[in-house]
Amino acid sequence: MQQYLSFSPEVAAARAAGKPIVALESTIISHGMPYPQNVQTAREVEQIIRDGGAVPATIAVIDGKICVGLTDEQLELLGQSPEAMKVSRRDLPYVLSQHKLGATTVAATMICAQLAGIPVFVTGGIGGVHRGAETSFDISADLQELARTNVAVVCAGVKSILDIGLTLEYLETHGVPVVSVGQPGFPAFFTRASGFNADFQLDTPAEQAAFVHTKWRLGLNGGVVVSNPVPESEAMPKEEIDAITVQALEEAEQQGVTGKKVTPFLLARIKTLTEGRSLATNIALVKNNARVGAALARAMAEYPST
Repeated sequence: MQQYLSFSPEVAAARAAGKPIVALESTIISHGMPYPQNVQTAREVEQIIRDGGAVPATIAVIDGKICVGLTDEQLELLGQSPEAMKVSRRDLPYVLSQHKLGATTVAATMICAQLAGIPVFVTGGIGGVHRGAETSFDISADLQELARTNVAVVCAGVKSILDIGLTLEYLETHGVPVVSVGQPGFPAFFTRASGFNADFQLDTPAEQAAFVHTKWRLGLNGGVVVSNPVPESEAMPKEEIDAITVQALEEAEQQGVTGKKVTPFLLARIKTLTEGRSLATNIALVKNNARVGAALARAMAEYPST
């Protein structure tokens, strides 16, 4: 599998020195935010991870290689190219073999991080069970990946556009633990409260690292969701975002938006309906997750090996 991996000089040096590394996805650059905020945010998030004592490894598929760590030019390419494909587990062989430009989702980034030996991954929010999934069967591949791939995923929960209750039920069924940071409640991306609790509250990086290491040492394969709420000062009012989400979902249905196009459409509409405030919240929560992820990566690296 190593033939498909290409490490940036910074990441290669970190691997050789045994430094903690944090994986980052790239769909947030290509499909999650508009240009130039997407590239600017990616660079700022990488710097936050460096400032936190770890090395950032943004992952994408470029020229037949899984690039683990990107140059400024590669970030710009992902941020501006309309050709960038949204890559999940099923898409990786196609994008690699056909030398397409691919931005990795949560699921694909987890796969690539595990191949690269990176146990901590920071994202904005994970995918989940979509509303109406009992008839559409629209369930994100992120959830299956969390059940099988050994990577701890630091996120701000799931977006309110999803069925949060069913998402948590699905994770429970597949044995994926959901940990919360700083509160018992499971966050809902733009807001700190979803109306549901996480399985366990672990506030310190040391506690989180001990939990993750213990899980994997027991042979319990699969990821861990580390849910970290958006800072209070940056959160949106729950009632407002819930109402706007319902409106955006109705518009998506009326316009026949389906599949992979749903989430980008909804995020764009929510950004418009909130006059840009949702984008500011999105950026704030990703940066906050980067701080928690860097601390977790350091704690994971410092955890006793026996």
